[in-house]
Amino acid sequence: MTAYDYDDLGLVAGLEIHQQLDTATKLFCQCPTDERDPDSATRSFSRYLHPTKSELGELDEAALEESRVEREFEYLAYDSTCLVEEDEEPPHRLDAEAREVALQIAELLDMEPVDQAHVMRKLVIDGSNTSGFQRTSLVAQDGRIETSEGPVGVEDLLLEEESAQRVEEREDGVTFSLDRLGVPLVEIGTRPDIDSPEQAREAAETIGMLLRSTGSVKRGLGTIRQDVNVSIAEGARVEIKGVQALDQIDEIVRQEVGRQVELLDIREELHERDAAVGDVVDVSEVFEGTDSGVIGGALADGGSVTAVPLYGFDGLVGREIQPDRRLGTELSDHAKRHGAGGIFHTDELPAYGVTEAEVEALCDAVNAGEGDAVAIVAADTETAELAIEAAAERAETALDGVPEETRGANDDGTTRYLRPLPGAARMYPETDVPPVELAPSAVETPELLTEKVERYQAEFGLDAGLAEQVAYGRRMPLFERAVDEGIDATFAAGLLESTLTELRRDDVAVAELTDEHLLGVMRLVEDGELAKEGVTDVLEELAADPALTAEEAVEEAGLSGVSEADVRDAVVDVVERNAEQVEDEGMGAFSGLMGEAMGALRGKADGEVVSDVLREEIQKRS
Repeated sequence: MTAYDYDDLGLVAGLEIHQQLDTATKLFCQCPTDERDPDSATRSFSRYLHPTKSELGELDEAALEESRVEREFEYLAYDSTCLVEEDEEPPHRLDAEAREVALQIAELLDMEPVDQAHVMRKLVIDGSNTSGFQRTSLVAQDGRIETSEGPVGVEDLLLEEESAQRVEEREDGVTFSLDRLGVPLVEIGTRPDIDSPEQAREAAETIGMLLRSTGSVKRGLGTIRQDVNVSIAEGARVEIKGVQALDQIDEIVRQEVGRQVELLDIREELHERDAAVGDVVDVSEVFEGTDSGVIGGALADGGSVTAVPLYGFDGLVGREIQPDRRLGTELSDHAKRHGAGGIFHTDELPAYGVTEAEVEALCDAVNAGEGDAVAIVAADTETAELAIEAAAERAETALDGVPEETRGANDDGTTRYLRPLPGAARMYPETDVPPVELAPSAVETPELLTEKVERYQAEFGLDAGLAEQVAYGRRMPLFERAVDEGIDATFAAGLLESTLTELRRDDVAVAELTDEHLLGVMRLVEDGELAKEGVTDVLEELAADPALTAEEAVEEAGLSGVSEADVRDAVVDVVERNAEQVEDEGMGAFSGLMGEAMGALRGKADGEVVSDVLREEIQKRS
């Protein structure tokens, strides 16, 4: 990939981090925030959403484009779904627990809380909210974090409701699950102080650490999302949505810088060629009897083939602007928004069953000559017209360089077009929820994860690696609960990090193990009722049958504790079977006999006890 001088290009970037809070109930109702299996839905209902004007009589451009695609939105409801989630009842007051966590986060980000939290409506008609808008409230402003490349300002902290989870996308609509709708979410927006891909990643990692330090945020895939705003001096601000992994952020920024540089180069080339976008033309007659499956299929179904001449675009529509993505891909993304499968263009034709003769006839039909390109769409007539017009509009913006827009992150670090940038016209006051006075002085500042790592080393004697694993791990609160009860810290840390990891690798259903399961097993070991060697077997029993208690799992695994007399009997039996080896090697036989003795006891006895007895018995005979 090309190395860029980001200072020279004038890179400016900022982050928007969305983190779900781990509260007992949702933001505007008393429903639980637990994730549900869509297969457990008890019923469903459908809606069609349409944009409304703001208080100033304006329509948001992003919402308007979304409304051009008529889609049915289906919502899966559960036994816990309430009327607020279905938008059949007004929202309740802003959740107190969520407010407290948001104020903790504000303190960690060195932000100034507002006096009152006022709830606003943010117009969203992609179906992810049953009401057609998302409720959001400003909590704090004017903070900062430190990075190795300098400070990054934090513009604002918002407390808002999470959207519904997409379950399935269909040609005519989308199915959403209501279990996630309304989960409290904080949105943290930095100032555009970031000027390198590496600083963007470091800033996100720092904010993520601060969020997890509260101990009150959800963990796992989809619970935190990073949006990245990127622009260069001659380009435009582009918002990239849905970056799921922190280690993607620097690559996303690099790729977006490269895309904008390529688009600016294309703009210069188009200007030199005096390029222009022509009028949309129906070219169905050109493809009568075509061998192209896509085009022939559309025509056979009564559809059309529409085309737009791109004068001076020859060779540029097929030019790569990101790995495996071209200017033509950008045109295709816009066409797809209106239901088309994509576009064909003459930089890639003849191909896909389209012949050289058909390409020549196509160019003649739209008056395109040498140095020109043509883009076409084959679909039902309405879709073909809307899609080619969208592709033509995107081609027009290529003459200006980089369009301001919202894009989606792909797994490989590239991006795809989603919609125009939203404007202020989509935000207006929520009249059903009264303002709330905030009380930041009553909020306790949590210990940072970096501070926990240092404390775990000093207080519990954990090595640096294990201390970091525990502090940053999702079971950190359970570790602290265990050591508060007097359970050995090294044992607790090893069980939660090493033992569970090994079980997961062996395909044991570790996700079925609750905190009470794990704490119960630790208590049994601490009380001498279960040998450490039997922990793995007991955890496997609990994972296979989560209804069991730790004590019942010990019985199921056949690991009920044995007396010291039973241990001695088992050890004596092992020593007598290997009397000749003991006589010849003395304590040199210890290691081999220890394994045999532990195997005979099958994890029923603590290894230290077995070791002490075995040493005694060997010494008696040597």
